[in-house]
Amino acid sequence: MDFLKSAVASAIAKGPPFPYNFGDKVDFDPSIWTLYNGTRREDGSNCSIFSFDISANRSALPLAKNALKKLRTLRHPGVIKVLDTVETDSYIYIATERLVPLSWHVKRKSLSPETAKWGLCSVAKTLKFINGDASSIHGNLKVASVYTSESGEWKLGGFEVLSNVKDDDALIYRYGGVVPDSGRYTPPELANGGWDVIKKSPHHAVDSYDFGILIYEVFNGSFMGSDQLGQTKSIPPSMQASYKRLINANPKARLSAAHFLEQGLRTGSFFDSPLIKLTEGVDNLGVKSETEREAFLEDLDQLSDDFPEDFFKMKVLPELLKSVEFGGGGPKAFGVVMKIATKLSNEDFDTKVTPVVIRLFGNPDRAIRVCLLDNLSLMIDRLPQKVVNDKIFPQIVAGFTDVAPIVREQTLKSVLVIITKLSDRTINGDLLRYLAKTANDEQPGIRTNTTICLGKIAKYLGTSNRAKVLIAAFTRSLRDPFVHARNASLMALAVTVEYFSSEDCATRLIPAVSPLLVDKEKLIRDQANKTMDVYLQRIRKAQQDMPETVIPPETAQPRMSTPQPAEAAAATGSGAAAAAWAGWAISSFTNKLSSAAGEMQPNGSGAPSPVPSASGLSTPTSTTTPKRPTSSSASALHRQALKSPSPSTTTTTTPSMGDSFFADPEPQEDDADAWGDMGDMNDDDVAGDDNWGASSEHSQPASAAAKRSVSSSSKQPSTTTITSFGGGGGGVGGDDDGEPDFAGWLAAQAEKKKNPLAAAPKTLPKGLAKTGGAKVGPTSTTAVKKTLPLSKKPAPAIVKKIDTKPKMDVDGDDGWGDGW
Repeated sequence: MDFLKSAVASAIAKGPPFPYNFGDKVDFDPSIWTLYNGTRREDGSNCSIFSFDISANRSALPLAKNALKKLRTLRHPGVIKVLDTVETDSYIYIATERLVPLSWHVKRKSLSPETAKWGLCSVAKTLKFINGDASSIHGNLKVASVYTSESGEWKLGGFEVLSNVKDDDALIYRYGGVVPDSGRYTPPELANGGWDVIKKSPHHAVDSYDFGILIYEVFNGSFMGSDQLGQTKSIPPSMQASYKRLINANPKARLSAAHFLEQGLRTGSFFDSPLIKLTEGVDNLGVKSETEREAFLEDLDQLSDDFPEDFFKMKVLPELLKSVEFGGGGPKAFGVVMKIATKLSNEDFDTKVTPVVIRLFGNPDRAIRVCLLDNLSLMIDRLPQKVVNDKIFPQIVAGFTDVAPIVREQTLKSVLVIITKLSDRTINGDLLRYLAKTANDEQPGIRTNTTICLGKIAKYLGTSNRAKVLIAAFTRSLRDPFVHARNASLMALAVTVEYFSSEDCATRLIPAVSPLLVDKEKLIRDQANKTMDVYLQRIRKAQQDMPETVIPPETAQPRMSTPQPAEAAAATGSGAAAAAWAGWAISSFTNKLSSAAGEMQPNGSGAPSPVPSASGLSTPTSTTTPKRPTSSSASALHRQALKSPSPSTTTTTTPSMGDSFFADPEPQEDDADAWGDMGDMNDDDVAGDDNWGASSEHSQPASAAAKRSVSSSSKQPSTTTITSFGGGGGGVGGDDDGEPDFAGWLAAQAEKKKNPLAAAPKTLPKGLAKTGGAKVGPTSTTAVKKTLPLSKKPAPAIVKKIDTKPKMDVDGDDGWGDGW
């Protein structure tokens, strides 16, 4: 092979210039020619080269020269197209369009019945031209003489013995039997009487017989001899009658190619097919009238998938693209273009279809725009991402604002097709801005489709603003009056739950879905229930990963009377539990009592004494507050506090007035226990809430019967003695800023019961009595307690206090609305 190429190259170098390069050798049936694939040097375009070596096959030189002559002079669409020829004393080169031997397809049986009919129709037309207009006889018609071009069209060659019937010394009479493999294809009359018999028969008889053999071989895959021609099983039934007339043994009874073609093109006959009609009308599609063009495109659209791909790619597709872009082919022509384009390779699509599609998207014709959007799914995989993002999408977005609703809707649907070809910047920028407009479209269907579109492209949105965009869009659509818009929003929320945080699900989405649980439409109620279940499951799943509490552990020291967890855990039995509860209650009570301040003067019956007026006389007053019973223990405490005058008092009183004022009643047996005493004191505290905060000198006595006379010459200022319960050792206590010792106070009360006369000291320690009015603050368990020290006691050990005040909620209602 290398030697042959070198020999050919050296021959070219010595002979006339031949501007084509030889490629691989093509194997085909026996012939006087050697076929090569070649390329044109100027532009690298494909071609085929028929080479004849004169020195190696000089006996067949007249056949080669005859073929060269006929190919140069015979022009027909069904004849091989010659590009260039070179003839020297040593070789003959014929450069033609790129060809493939038909025998390749026939032996592989790769031809569909429709493609076979289409090719045979083309050969019949060419043969009709040769026998009729050219008045010639082919004489070498067989499978080896037929080739297919790059467009898939069948081209006729093998013109070695083609002769004009008017020439008495025609080549066919002398060299008809020299053609390779002519014995299988020779008609019976020539096999018996020689090639001179042609002069006695119709000149089409030889070619008609050979055409019948070609039909048989195309549909059966091979031909071994004339005895097989009677087997018509593989031949289409509609063609069998005409086929039998072609292979008639009587040359005068044989059907000519022209008559065979005429019968086949009749309505309903074997050549009446859309594919054959297409070949007749595609060349002049641009000049057809609108009616003819519509009829042509209708036939073209009915083609099945077995049409010849090469023919549509090379011949039909360019004509259709021209018709769509310039000739008014319209959407129907573009639909056929897309059907053909599915058979193209990616390289062919980029070179033939993509440039036209880019230009068509800029076409203002709405019909073309809708057709492009409808067929976008067929070509999106073939279009490069850069082309879609930079050239096609900027043209598509004009449809979002088009006045025609059909254009807006088709543009919206196309987003799902092109979303994979758009950059993140385009998706989160321009696309979302246009979708925000369609979400408020006046057409409810477009609003609904916008919600569906957002739900399907959610995974392509940026993570930084995806939840914000989807929540705003879906919650708005939940309030849409159009029922299908609400339903679409609910379904979109259900499928996009993974993109929302658990906080958004609980605080924003579930409250938005809840009203639809009672929607007037059952369709919405059912879907709302399904969506609600999805979000509740999401929240329950999130709860499993949440801590039990976020409150930090307490670090403050507990108060003395507050039961600690360790103590509560150590205590067993009902007695321990009751003691812990009692300690807590007593702490609250003593906090109230120790925080009180004011002027109180007990009278003989234990009720407060009236305040002296400016004239020194006691002014009786009445109040609506009912009298409260007092216990003997409380009276004893007041007598103990008021037994001695305040050390800071300088005013003197008459003995009779002092004796009567400070006269001690007879000791009474105190039958009340400690809880009773505490209850009385608490009652006094509650009853005083009406005038809480007022000065004690403006307080009115609770009983109108308690009247006293005071000397006008000398006024005894009212004094208030506050006895602090507790202290370090129990008695009348010191100021230790700790909790009162209630147990010590109870012990003192018990001792007083045993010896009432010795219970109270005759004089109070210095500094116990307090002169002047003091305002009483509000009672609170958390108020600061002030006690007046009666005696200095050793300070007890400092114990940690527990702050029982509820922790402030940082995320209060003030920030609640920020999330909406």
